[in-house]
Amino acid sequence: MNKPLKLIKIGNSTGVILPKEVLARLRVALGDEVFLSEAPTGFTLSAHNAEFAEAMTAAEEIMREDRDILAVLAR
Repeated sequence: MNKPLKLIKIGNSTGVILPKEVLARLRVALGDEVFLSEAPTGFTLSAHNAEFAEAMTAAEEIMREDRDILAVLAR
């Protein structure tokens, strides 16, 4: 899909209107967050925060490996 988007003024900022079809494909609605990421080919827009998911995966791995230490520290 290659669709031109129009920039509009929103207060002191600039916004973009996403077509209904794009919102449906992203599975987002009014009030939801979307994430803009820079990629080698340009930018990507997604409903998934890849950086947060990566950080959570690392945190879960640490918690799994150091379960005994964390249990002692929690006391």
